[in-house]
Amino acid sequence: MPGKDGTGPLGQGPVGGGGAGMGRGVRGRMGGNMAAGSGGYCVCPRCGEKVPHQQRVPCSSVTCPKCGSNMVRSQ
Repeated sequence: MPGKDGTGPLGQGPVGGGGAGMGRGVRGRMGGNMAAGSGGYCVCPRCGEKVPHQQRVPCSSVTCPKCGSNMVRSQ
């Protein structure tokens, strides 16, 4: 029997609520996790150059110091 507040069966909590381990990261255009946090590296897909990731600077806006390509995020 549904509860009066529309949360489903009494004592069961919200219907469809996130269980343990349900992350809140946002999926990026290429399937990556945009909420990757600090740390990690920006890597050049063309030559493999690796530079430390800077907070609030998307790797896709960083150009490779060796070949000039746009970098991608790597953990």
